[in-house]
Amino acid sequence: MYKNLLSPIKINKLEIRNRVVYPSLGLLYSYDGTLNDRYYNYFQEKARGGTGLVTVGPVGIDFVGSGNIIPMLDNDDAIPSFKKMASVVKDEGARAWVQLFHAGAYSYPMLLGDEPPIAPSAVYSRYSKAMPREMTIEDIQRVREAFVSAALKAQEAGFDGVEILGSGGYLITQFLSPVKNQRTDEYGGSFENRVRFPKEVIEHTRKRLGDDFPLTIRMAGNDFVTGSNTDAETKEFAKIYETAGVDAISVTGGWHETHVPQLPASLPQSGFAFLAYNIKKEVSVPVMASNRISSPETAEKLLKDGYADMVSIGRGLIADPQWVNKAMVGKSDEIRPCVACLQGCMDSVMSGQPVTCVANPLAGYEGERKIEKCETPKNVMIVGAGLAGLEAAVTAAKVGHRVDLYEKNDEIGGQLWVAGAPPHKGELFKFVRYYQAMLWKHNVSLHLNTKVDDRLIKEKNPDFLIVAEGAEPLLPPIDGIDDPSVVSAWDLLREDRLLGDEVAIIGGGAVGLETALLVAAKGTITPEVLHFLFTHEAESVERLRELMFKGTSNVTVFEMLPKVGKDVGRSTKWVLMSELDKYGVATITEAAVVSIKNGLLTYKKDGKEHQRQFDNIINAAGSKSVKNIAEKIEKLDIPFAVIGDGVQPGKINHAVHGGFLAALDI
Repeated sequence: MYKNLLSPIKINKLEIRNRVVYPSLGLLYSYDGTLNDRYYNYFQEKARGGTGLVTVGPVGIDFVGSGNIIPMLDNDDAIPSFKKMASVVKDEGARAWVQLFHAGAYSYPMLLGDEPPIAPSAVYSRYSKAMPREMTIEDIQRVREAFVSAALKAQEAGFDGVEILGSGGYLITQFLSPVKNQRTDEYGGSFENRVRFPKEVIEHTRKRLGDDFPLTIRMAGNDFVTGSNTDAETKEFAKIYETAGVDAISVTGGWHETHVPQLPASLPQSGFAFLAYNIKKEVSVPVMASNRISSPETAEKLLKDGYADMVSIGRGLIADPQWVNKAMVGKSDEIRPCVACLQGCMDSVMSGQPVTCVANPLAGYEGERKIEKCETPKNVMIVGAGLAGLEAAVTAAKVGHRVDLYEKNDEIGGQLWVAGAPPHKGELFKFVRYYQAMLWKHNVSLHLNTKVDDRLIKEKNPDFLIVAEGAEPLLPPIDGIDDPSVVSAWDLLREDRLLGDEVAIIGGGAVGLETALLVAAKGTITPEVLHFLFTHEAESVERLRELMFKGTSNVTVFEMLPKVGKDVGRSTKWVLMSELDKYGVATITEAAVVSIKNGLLTYKKDGKEHQRQFDNIINAAGSKSVKNIAEKIEKLDIPFAVIGDGVQPGKINHAVHGGFLAALDI
């Protein structure tokens, strides 16, 4: 079915069983620079799932380049633990790679004993919020040899290949960039001088590893930073890398400090594949495409269209390590989806927490959360087919219980139909596809259009009851909240409707801001229309941009707190705020809405009352748990659990992980 994706390929002389690469991703599973069981279990699952090439990393080459927050391969004492890791991956049939890392100016001083990071030049880093020390020639030579030494240790540990990290805004890209590299010696200034350091790292590493050992590099396809390298320069870097001795090139997007989103759902599927092709047409070694490639169909098309020779599936393999195995047997509908929310991965790392996955309750917990068949199957009744109920139903069935799932509506999904409505949130609907397939596979009896009450529960008399009633909109104590001009954000997101010129949103949390974006985008031109008008030069670029961002409603968000977006993830908030700004959404903070009458909204700010007339007012002030059954359940004398928003309104991970754990505890 996916003949290109699943066909073998060679890097140097080493054959890899398919074209799927698990790339290096920061995990934070230890804070002392060592590998541990959590790492071993995590990477074993990636290999066991059929992945062709599994990259362990990032791996630090010296203390100043990373501190101890990632595994280190800077001394011989680390070799035995890496030898174990290589065996863990290779024993499952995958090829084991190590990615060698040096952050340069991106290192955080607090991780270095408050010593400054080092970089090509003393240019302040917006990423680490630090001023690095300019590297001396001795520093350059020492770091170059640290790359070589770590590569040799990886080879000794039994890894199949080594990748040098030359992307993301880290040390090598800092040498390449005219923005970060302001040196006046042989390592700065001209193109040839700026590329000298990575060229030397590759050449010295190749010489010491030998000709037949696979050596690769991960590079930025475009820095996406003003004044830095674009895809005009990066293809020239790639040529030099190949000449210097790399056997394959992994192409990713831009730096961490770019204003161009790199990973969230606002980036279209395979949106940066063109960067891989830009490199591929200039070199003869295999090229890997990266960023937002989450389905086998997308991956296969990239290979079929000639964009790349291999594909990196990072977060998709966190969501489902069995991604390749399921694709191999034609069961892509059973792949647990990555919805590009970044909550369990990027948000966790940015908060200094270990990587998990909101969609996969086993990610990061491979060694401690086990699905094992029960000795005594039970009749389990689950009320509510939202995310929590769905995950509980599937997990309980996997354990071996007989499961009946009840839903009052005519379809599964619950609040997914609300959450997936705003722009860039449609990936959430993939959960519906996944759980539909899993309910069928595991023989869960689904009862739609069935409202459950205590009478039905008594009639069915289950051995165990799981209640996942979900949540409902909260009505704030505002005089006139039932005014005809007011509509619930949930109702609007469930069923789009005609709105007037002036629209107010009460509530500046995630739901309010995403609703604001939906409303502000109403009436803007579609990507297809934009493509048509641009192709035929029907309008000026300035007019096209106006049509992209000027909709049929002006939107104003009212928020009581000093800032909006308190509950929006750290790694996606800046993207959402940027888009709201582009669409002209106004926000009024520290504003308490007092009353609404015939669309006239009265609010208090700075101790004064203000009034504005709106055509429509949308209530996005929050939600509350539904407890129709939960409040009566103790009287039924049936073992039970309440999960998901029925306990307390929360995010996707609370629903999925809560449902999973409740099923294991039956």
